[in-house]
Amino acid sequence: QVQLVESGGGLVQAGGSLRLSCAASGRTFSSYAMGWFRQAPGKERDFVAAISGSAGSTYYADSVKGRFTISRDNAKNTVTLQMNSLKPEDTAVYYCARSRFMAVINSRTATAYDYWGQGTQVTVSS
Repeated sequence: QVQLVESGGGLVQAGGSLRLSCAASGRTFSSYAMGWFRQAPGKERDFVAAISGSAGSTYYADSVKGRFTISRDNAKNTVTLQMNSLKPEDTAVYYCARSRFMAVINSRTATAYDYWGQGTQVTVSS
């Protein structure tokens, strides 16, 4: 069983930055792509970013491209989402998830992921 625990959410003003972290249990962390999703109230869960198992490839939603950066440390079983130039529309609960696949190309939708964290709230005030 894989456990994912997010941290780093909070309240920030528009234009500010936050750094989300996700700690994963398990011995095969580097074998799987990892992703971040977000869900705003009354909306569906949306893809934000993904990183391959080797950390060699990343993919971002158009809405965050150029502002967010996903990274991972396979030695520490952690994945991080650095969020800069935050906007009020970035307000959501952010979820870390583990893909069934190693490659990013297979990990761009929620159906590709089999383990999810509990989520962390990010609120951006205008």
